[in-house]
Amino acid sequence: MASLPLLPDSEPKLIGIARLASQGESLRQGHEVEYFTLPVRSLLNRCTGVRMPFTWTINPYRGCEFACKYCYARYTHEFMEMRDGVDFEQKIFIKQHAAELLRQELHQVKTGEEIAIGTATDPYQPAERRFEGTRAILEELARHRGLEIGIVTKSDLVLRDVDVLQQIAKNNRLFVNLTVTTLKVNLARILEPRAPRPDLRLEAVQKLNQAGVAAGVICAPVLPGITDSPRDLEALVRATAKAGGKYIFANPLFLKPCSAAVFLPFLEQEFPQLVESYRQRYKDRAFLPASYRKPLSQLMARLRRKYGIRSDYDRYSQRTHPAADAGRVEQMKLF
Repeated sequence: MASLPLLPDSEPKLIGIARLASQGESLRQGHEVEYFTLPVRSLLNRCTGVRMPFTWTINPYRGCEFACKYCYARYTHEFMEMRDGVDFEQKIFIKQHAAELLRQELHQVKTGEEIAIGTATDPYQPAERRFEGTRAILEELARHRGLEIGIVTKSDLVLRDVDVLQQIAKNNRLFVNLTVTTLKVNLARILEPRAPRPDLRLEAVQKLNQAGVAAGVICAPVLPGITDSPRDLEALVRATAKAGGKYIFANPLFLKPCSAAVFLPFLEQEFPQLVESYRQRYKDRAFLPASYRKPLSQLMARLRRKYGIRSDYDRYSQRTHPAADAGRVEQMKLF
């Protein structure tokens, strides 16, 4: 197979992840998406971001074919010297020997430290059907006890792995988070072009909980003027309750410059009346101010109470999973 023909042989020399990416081999090409191998040295990454409530992250892939217009993780391709934001959704890298690397690294995880799977790219994107990197990782985690694990995905493909998720849940705390930004299928299709429909994701929430695997909904990002109407958010909370979701929470759009380069042209095409508003909102910041975040949080809290959705992770984890330390009480964690 041919080496990846993406990066020029010129100075300065590529180093680190950029060099490894340049050595990847093309696995398949089609639908304007290319898959490449990525010979990484480590799979388990320590999270140093102060805003992140987890300690470790695992991403079986680099890049994500779902092509969500608002995706904040496009910057990760810049580490491989790929500056075009569209590369993130068209050039997907499959990390090699993921399970073996994880087996060697899990000793670093201490009691109470959360592992988040799928923080930058979806672990159940289309590549997973063929390469099964996520499945291999879960099979390795199923051999261990006392871990705290959260999975984030937009795909009902997660149901394929119910058997191994049940094994993990027997001896660890496990939560599967299905991201749903809107119940409107047509809107979801333009926001998240290649992701499964919202109803399929909610069906996955229902089936996971029926199988004894704790699952809930992340409504993120909430897009001002597009998905943030109280009526639409209430419809989503109501649907989550109907599906038996253990929890639902919402976070507003986080817009880095690399993401804005894709998102703002999308707005100009689909929501031209909102472009100037977004430019002003995110002119000097990536995060929206408390004046937006606080009312959103208060609204979601009222809706959870209205539809009987509790947001206390610990009570649900103790009900469906053995507690690592029955005497320890933790606040809700966002994976």
